[in-house]
Amino acid sequence: MEILEKVAYMKGLAEGLGLDTKSKEGKLLKVMIDILDDVALELQDIRDEQGELEEGLDAVSDDLSDVETYLYEQDDEEDGDDEVYQTTCPNCEEDIFFDETILADGSILCPNCGEKLEFDLEDVSGCSNCCGACESGEAVGEDDEDDEED
Repeated sequence: MEILEKVAYMKGLAEGLGLDTKSKEGKLLKVMIDILDDVALELQDIRDEQGELEEGLDAVSDDLSDVETYLYEQDDEEDGDDEVYQTTCPNCEEDIFFDETILADGSILCPNCGEKLEFDLEDVSGCSNCCGACESGEAVGEDDEDDEED
């Protein structure tokens, strides 16, 4: 038996017993039964809305599944030779992944916080200038003549 049905039964029982609503106790019981009825109706409304939300969530989940399937199929069709780059947003400190097209554009909006990140490709030479060889014109990793004698 549902709560709403139980409250309706209690109302009928009170009426069948001839509850005296003029006495103090009768007034109190009548108010309590009315409150229980309101709570039961409110609970029923919440359950109905929850059911509607579940149906909507199921539909969104199904749509998302379709999108994931489509995207994964697209990924499988691609060569896989595309390089993926990663940076950390200085604002929210979240990792951001992007490809060469974004790098060529020179900027990207952080998908987490919306901060605009700009890339200066002129400064990117593949060298972190850890040894200073780039500035002196020496090639990094080339062996001196000493190595040729070995």
